Amino acid sequence: MKVLKLQKRNLNSYLESLRVFGEIYGPVRKDEKYIYGQLDDLDKLDLRMLRTILPVKKFLVPPKFNTFSFEGYTYKPELEKIPRRVIFGVHPCEIHGLLILDKFFLERFPDPYYQERRKNTAILGLSCVPDEKCFAKSTGTHFVESGFDLAFNELQDFYLVWVGSSLGDDLVRLRLDLFEEDIKERDLHEYMKWRSWRDSQYKLKLDMTGMPDIMELNYNSPIWKKFGDKDLSCGACSMVCPTCPCYNVRDQLKPVGNSGERQRHWDSCMFKPFAVVAGGHNFRENRAERVKLWYTHKLKAFITEFGKPACVGCGRCIDTCPVDINIKTVVTALKGV
Repeated sequence: MKVLKLQKRNLNSYLESLRVFGEIYGPVRKDEKYIYGQLDDLDKLDLRMLRTILPVKKFLVPPKFNTFSFEGYTYKPELEKIPRRVIFGVHPCEIHGLLILDKFFLERFPDPYYQERRKNTAILGLSCVPDEKCFAKSTGTHFVESGFDLAFNELQDFYLVWVGSSLGDDLVRLRLDLFEEDIKERDLHEYMKWRSWRDSQYKLKLDMTGMPDIMELNYNSPIWKKFGDKDLSCGACSMVCPTCPCYNVRDQLKPVGNSGERQRHWDSCMFKPFAVVAGGHNFRENRAERVKLWYTHKLKAFITEFGKPACVGCGRCIDTCPVDINIKTVVTALKGV
């Protein structure tokens, strides 16, 4: 993997050059929070961001979009309306989230809508320093080796830039004059020193060892009722989670004629209607069962299937849940510590 060097003073000039590829997005402050906002003006870019309200998945699996329009017995896919974008400032844990979504939407049953958006979206990673809600080191997602086109590691007055794809190489060549290829030994030492310091900054540590077995042993535990009694069924945890893939499909019919649009929108297994089937039976009427399902997926089913949890340690569930149900409190309760 090629590594280049970019002086910090040249960052905005380089990002400006990427407009020939597509729309530019990056971290933008919104009140006391951050979002991935469109950067018509690069002065809006705020690199102090640690986590955005919604993860980068919103670009690849939008909260709501039309899959196709139909009239009579004919339909027209909406694939041609997917724009090209550059997303700058994606942290390592979020890139791991994209790799998990790739497994859902690209491998066994490829989703053409996700596939097209992934192809049309350039992912530019950026290093970060954790706060008290981040536990990416515990999930092994505090560094990344794939899933990005370019990855920027911020050091003193420059970035070390990893080129992770052929698209990334093409993007570098747009302003090759801004990059240095001669990486010095002192640059390597500075990078290793930074990594060691960054790793020491993780305050929240969760031992995820043996979670599938621990989940199985706790299947009938009273902790699920305890969390179910507190749960609001608001689905906020699913909306902010970088790896939650669930969606629903709805037809929007026009008032006249046999025509309309088929929409997909985010859904959550925490919502009461999620498990309702034909005839009106609900397999998870009880809130405790819905909480258990959500954490079974994160901490057991995905590990069993793919060898790692469907949690990237971003801390969004900790930051978002109003009743303190999150990976930290659930893992702590399951382990009895």
